[in-house]
Amino acid sequence: MDFSATARPFEPFASGRHLTGRRGHSRAAVLPGQTTVQFLFRSAAVLFASLVTIEGAQADFDIFRYEIQAADADRFAELFRRTDGQPTAEQIERHYLQGAGRGVEIFTPGRIRNAARMAARVGELNADYRHAIDTCLPLTPKLNQELRAVYLAYRALLPEYPLPQVHLVFGAGNSGGTAAADAQVIGLEVACRSGIGTDEYRRFMRMMFAHETAHSWQPQVDESSVHDLLLFTALREGTPDFLAGLVTGTSPSTERDDFARPRERSLWAQFQRDRQAVIAAGSNDFSRESAAGQAYFRWFANYGTAPVGWPHEVGYWVGMQIAAAYVAQSKDKAQAIRDLLKLKDPQAVLSASGYQERIEAP
Repeated sequence: MDFSATARPFEPFASGRHLTGRRGHSRAAVLPGQTTVQFLFRSAAVLFASLVTIEGAQADFDIFRYEIQAADADRFAELFRRTDGQPTAEQIERHYLQGAGRGVEIFTPGRIRNAARMAARVGELNADYRHAIDTCLPLTPKLNQELRAVYLAYRALLPEYPLPQVHLVFGAGNSGGTAAADAQVIGLEVACRSGIGTDEYRRFMRMMFAHETAHSWQPQVDESSVHDLLLFTALREGTPDFLAGLVTGTSPSTERDDFARPRERSLWAQFQRDRQAVIAAGSNDFSRESAAGQAYFRWFANYGTAPVGWPHEVGYWVGMQIAAAYVAQSKDKAQAIRDLLKLKDPQAVLSASGYQERIEAP
């Protein structure tokens, strides 16, 4: 998943999807209420116990083969130090982009773009790059513990799903992370911006591992063919946050939860109005000034431009509530999670979840 041009240090999850002229976005909804969470965790425990007995499911699984790939990040850090934090575009091209690994390959087209752009961003955000290199990059070996804990939980929950390798890279200061089918890639200068401490960074990275892994399992979708785009995006982002909360036991964003929980009914009413505005516009006009654009960006891709008093990306929270309700009402919770990842019919998911009826009930 990727970010908008304004990178966000605390919310760098995005699915890698782009709506023409309007986005790259971040991530994170939050866990449902405590009662629902406890219910889901109890269900998950039963589910885990049954899944690990599947014949052959764990036969060739070696958790220790999964470790963070930081070779490209190390290469950039060496170049940064050697040039006193001022690498030229030519140096970045020759000593970083050329001969880079899978992570930089994924990051380059939509994020780094080219060496000249990256050199300019290194100059603009020099303190962020320096902080990430000095403070967070040395923590990489210890973060393997966080990654493996997340992957052990996912292996029990969805044993047939492949677990992507994780790559640390340095980008152009505009993306904290993205996922492909075989890899998740984390932009370190965004994930560890100036002012972020080591404990906060480690907690954040564990949530990132969980969220982006779920994105790697989602099929690519031509968004121009999506009818109900706001609901689709909410579930596309809310499902990874629901799963991240499930496998880590923590909330992806307590800020959103504290804001949205007491306003849930009024937020849902606004979400419904905005859904209709986006549906009416189709894919014709998603500039931020248009009615459809304002409706969409109220919920997504709005770091630094969220409605006054709102946390950014509240749409993640809405999607997570629907995903949690959908799983809670299902007898086969493992299959419900698989349905959410495939997301063939967002409206059917909403209807089956019972979430709308519960929120709109007198």
